Amino acid sequence: MLFRAPHFAAAMALLEASSALDWTSPEYRYFYQFPLPIPPLKQPKMSINNPVTNKPIDYYEVDIMPFKKQIYPDRGPANLVGYDGMSPGPTFMVPRGRETVVRFTNKAFLPSAVHLHGSPTRAVWDGWAEDRIFPGQYKDYYYPNSESARYIWYHDHAMEITSINSYFGQAGAYIVQDPAEDALGLPSGYGVSDIPLILTSKVYNSDGSPTSPGRDTETQFGDVVHVNGQPWPFFQVEPRKYRLRFLNAAVFRSFVLYFKSDAGGEGEVPFQVVASDSGLLAGPVAASTLALAMAERWEVVFDFAKFAGQNVTLLNQRDAEQDNSRESGPIEQVMRFVVGRDAAAADTSVVPDKLRDVPFPPSGGGDGGVDRRFLFNREQDGLWKINGVGFRDVQNRILAKVPRGTVEVWEFENGGGGVHPIHVHLVDFRILSRTGAARSVLPYEAAGLKDVVWLGPGEVVRVEAHYAPWDGVYMFHCHNMIHEDHEMMAAFNVTSLAGFGYDEASFADPMDPRWRAVPVEPAAFSSDAVVQKVQAMAALQPYNLVDDAREKLAQYWPSRGGPGTRRTKGPWRNVVVGPAE
Repeated sequence: MLFRAPHFAAAMALLEASSALDWTSPEYRYFYQFPLPIPPLKQPKMSINNPVTNKPIDYYEVDIMPFKKQIYPDRGPANLVGYDGMSPGPTFMVPRGRETVVRFTNKAFLPSAVHLHGSPTRAVWDGWAEDRIFPGQYKDYYYPNSESARYIWYHDHAMEITSINSYFGQAGAYIVQDPAEDALGLPSGYGVSDIPLILTSKVYNSDGSPTSPGRDTETQFGDVVHVNGQPWPFFQVEPRKYRLRFLNAAVFRSFVLYFKSDAGGEGEVPFQVVASDSGLLAGPVAASTLALAMAERWEVVFDFAKFAGQNVTLLNQRDAEQDNSRESGPIEQVMRFVVGRDAAAADTSVVPDKLRDVPFPPSGGGDGGVDRRFLFNREQDGLWKINGVGFRDVQNRILAKVPRGTVEVWEFENGGGGVHPIHVHLVDFRILSRTGAARSVLPYEAAGLKDVVWLGPGEVVRVEAHYAPWDGVYMFHCHNMIHEDHEMMAAFNVTSLAGFGYDEASFADPMDPRWRAVPVEPAAFSSDAVVQKVQAMAALQPYNLVDDAREKLAQYWPSRGGPGTRRTKGPWRNVVVGPAE
C-alpha cells in the first residue's frame, strides 16, 4: 500500500488542486498512493537449433487475451486486452544477434497485428496492417535482433483498429542488449536501477471502464496519465543514479517532461539523455526537459544522490500538445520518486563522455537536396492523409520506390492537426533540420538516430536514412494512432536491384500467404511441431546473411554513384500489395 504519513500533506494539496480542475473522466483521488508496477521479464518456451548456423533461436509464446484491472479503487474494474493478459505486456530482454521467433495467439475479440517497432524485420513479419491475426488464429513472427542495443517495443498494428487495440492494452517493451553497452558502466539491473517507464493517457467512464477511441477522428488526449499501467504511481529509489527508459505508448498525447524536487529551492532538475529510439547517442546530452511524442523512446540517467530523503516529481508541461483546447484533468502530473535516505551500496555506475560511434547514414554524393516531400494533412473528406493519399487507396499508397541500399532525404510537412509523430518502418534516420516553428533540432535529437520524429504544428522536418539491408514493402505513418487509423499511413517499396546477384524477394511481400496467420490447432503447439516449424523458417535464411548482403550492397553502389547518391529512377522490380481482405 499506499499512503505513508510523510507524504500526506503533499498528496492532500495535490488532491485539492485536482478537484478544482475540469475532468472528462471521473475525478481520480489517489495520486502517488500506488507503487509503480514493473512488467515481468518474458521467458522463452524453448531454444531451438538453427540448422544453418547452429546457433540457438529462442522461441516464445504470447497470448493476446482479455483481463480485468482495477484502475479506480472506488469504481468497477476496467476490461482490457493485453499480451499475456497484462498491460504493459511482459518485457523481452534479448541479446544482440540472438534470433527469436514469437508466436502470438489471438484469444481476444478483435483482429490483431503485431509490429516490433524499431526492429529491421523482414516485411512478412513486420506487422503490415492488413496482415491480421483473427480471433482463434496465431502467427509466428521471426525477428533478427541484429540491430544495435536499443529500447524498442511491440504493439498492435491492425488495420483501422490500432488505436483501439493499443488503447485497451496491446503494447510492451522489448530490449536488445549488447555486451559493449554493458561495459560502459551505465546504471543497470532491470527493475532495480534500469527502469522502463511506459506512458499512456486514457479517459474513463463513470463505472471505471475506459472509453473507446474508435469513433474519434480528432483527439483522445486522455486526462488520466498512466505509467506502466498505473495512474500517477510512486517509485521508491535510493540516492544514486538510475537509467530511466521512457516510452510514449499513448494513442494521442505528446509529453514534455521535467523533474522537480518537492523540497523546492530550484526549478527543473537537469539530467543526461543517453539513448534514443535507435540506441545510444554519441555522448550524453544535458537537458532539463524531454520532448516525447507518441512512440518515441528516450533514455535518461537521473542522479537522485542530492535528493536523499526527499521526493522528486516527474511533471509534464500542460501545453505540450501545442493544441490543448480539449484538455482536462491534472495532466501536468506524471509520477513521483520517493528517495530514500541511504543507498544499500556505493554507486559505481558512470556516464562516459563517449557512448558509441553512431552509424549515421553514409552521406556524400548527390546534390544535398530533398528526394521526397510528404504533406501530413487533413483533407476535405475529413480523413488524415499523406500527400492526399490514404492507406485504403491500394493503387496509389506506395508513395516511394527506393532502390535497396541507397540513401535518401525525406521532408515531412505538418499541414495541421496538432503533433504528427512520423514513424518510418525498417530504417533508422538522422534528423537533419526542423523549420517553421520556434525550435530547431534539439541537441539530444542531433546526437543519435531515430525511427520517430516529432512533427509539430507548422513544422517542416528533414530526415536522412539508408534504405537497407532488405528489400520489401514497408509502412510509414503518423503515430498518432487515431490519425493512423483514419488513413494517415502509406507505404514505400525498397526495390530489388537488377544485376545485384542477391535476390531475396521471397520476403518482400508483407501479404505473402506462406506467412499469414492460421487457425489454432493443438498439434501445432507440440514441441516437435514447433521445432519443425522454426527450423523450416530458419532454413530459408531470412537473416543470417545480413553481413554478406551489406558487403555486396557496398560493392554494388560505388560504380553507380555510391549509396549517398540521390536516385529517383532505378532498375527495380516493384511489389504490389493487394487490398485488404
